[in-house]
Amino acid sequence: MNYKENYYESLRRELVAVVEQKMSPVALKYGYSQTGLEEKIKWRPVVLLLGNYSSGKSTLINELLGQPVQKTGQAPTDDSFTVITYNEDDEREDRDGMVLLNDPEFPFSSLKKQGKRFASHFKLKKVKSPFLESLALIDTPGMLDSVSERDRGYDYQEVIGEFANIADLILILFDPHKAGTIRETYESLRKTIPKSTYEDRVLFVLNRVDECENLNDLLRVYGTLCWNLSQMTGRKDIPHIHFTYSSENANPPEFLGLLQNQRAELKQNILKAPKHRLDHLATYIEDHSEKLSHFLEAIIQYGRKKRLLMLQLTLLGLLVSGLFGGLVFWLLSSSDLSASLSREAIPFLGSGAALVSLIAWVVVVEMFFVKRFYRATLADPEDLTPLYDQHRRDNWERVEDRVKAYLEKSRGKVSLFALQRDFRSIRRSAKKAAKDVRAALTEYNGLKANGETLVLSSSDET
Repeated sequence: MNYKENYYESLRRELVAVVEQKMSPVALKYGYSQTGLEEKIKWRPVVLLLGNYSSGKSTLINELLGQPVQKTGQAPTDDSFTVITYNEDDEREDRDGMVLLNDPEFPFSSLKKQGKRFASHFKLKKVKSPFLESLALIDTPGMLDSVSERDRGYDYQEVIGEFANIADLILILFDPHKAGTIRETYESLRKTIPKSTYEDRVLFVLNRVDECENLNDLLRVYGTLCWNLSQMTGRKDIPHIHFTYSSENANPPEFLGLLQNQRAELKQNILKAPKHRLDHLATYIEDHSEKLSHFLEAIIQYGRKKRLLMLQLTLLGLLVSGLFGGLVFWLLSSSDLSASLSREAIPFLGSGAALVSLIAWVVVVEMFFVKRFYRATLADPEDLTPLYDQHRRDNWERVEDRVKAYLEKSRGKVSLFALQRDFRSIRRSAKKAAKDVRAALTEYNGLKANGETLVLSSSDET
C-alpha cells in the first residue's frame, strides 16, 4: 500500500471515528437512528444497480467481472438482492441473508426489520475478480408494474432507500422495450432515491440499444425515456444517458456504427466510485449533522413551547386559585358560620380552598391544555421549526417523521437541559469535523503515491 493509499485509509478511519464517537450516541439516544450512523460508512465503496427485469443488469455485471456470476435471461431469473464483493480465494463463496444481516462487518443490520421474507431474498457472493478489489456491487430484483410491497413480503421501496443511502454510485438501467414506464421505477426515482441520496451519484443507462430495429426506433425510445425521466425526476433538464449494449451480439444492426458503445465509459465511472468515497464521507457527516441538529432543534422548540405554556397556565392557576381562596374567605367571614369558627380557622379554610383549587387546576385544566398542545404538535409538527429556505425544507422533510416518532415514544416528556447540551455538542463537533475533513481532502487530492504534494489544475485527476 503506497503513501497516498495509507493516507486515504487513515483519513477514512478518522471520519468513521467522528461519526461513531460524536454523532451516533446522540442519534441513538433520541431515536434519530436505530443503528449507529457509522454502520453505513464503515464498509467498502458500494455501487447499486437498479432496473426492470429485462434491462440487462446481470449481463452487465458478468461482463464487468469477466465471469458468469449472475443468471441472465429475458424473463425474471432472480428476485433477490445480491451483494457481490471480493474474495481472495479462487473458489466462490456464498452466504445467505441472515448471515449478512447479523454480521457487524457489513452495513445491513438496519434491514432486519424487513423480516424473514426479505432475508430469504438477500444473499452475498464473494468472487475473485480484479474489478471488485476496491468496491462491491449490489444487484437488485427487477422492478415490476404489478407487484406490490405486500406481494413481495417486505417493503421494496424502503429496502431500495437503505441501499441507496450507503451507495457511492447508483446505476439505473432501462431497455428499449420498457423505457421508464415501470410503476416501481417511477416511485423509486420520484420519491425513494431523492430522499436517500444525491442526484450526482445517479447514472442513467439505456442498455441493450442493439435491440432497436433501426436509428429511428432508437430515437423514438430515447425520446420516450427522456420524457418519462422528466416526469419521474421532476427535472427540467435532460440528464446524461449512457447508450450501452453487450459486445456479445454477433449481428449488430448497422446504425450501431454511428454510436459509441459507452460500456467502457460506464465501467470507468464505476471504478471511480472509491475515489469519490472520501467526498461522500465528508458529505455524510455534514448532511447528518445538519439533519440531526434540525431534529434536535425541533424537539427543543417543542420543549420550550411546552414550558412556556405550562408557565402561563401555572400563573393563571395561581391567580384563579388565589381568587377562589379569597372568595371562600369572604363568604365565610360574611356568613353566619363566622360566629361558630375561630379567628384562625377562616384564613386556614380560605388558604386550603386556594390550595385545593390550584391542585385541581394543575391536574385537570393544565394537563388538558398540555395534552391538547401535544396532540396539535403531532398533527402539525412543522410549527416547531422555521422553514425559511429550500435547504431547510428539504432537511425537515427527512426528519419530520423522526421528530413525531420521538415525541410519541416519549409522550411529550423532554429534558431541555440534555437536549440543548447534545445540540451544542453536535453543532460544535460537526463544524470542526467538516472543516478538518475538507482541509484533509484538499491535501489528499494533492498527494502523489509517494507522499509528494502535487500542484493540480481543476482538470487534473489524481
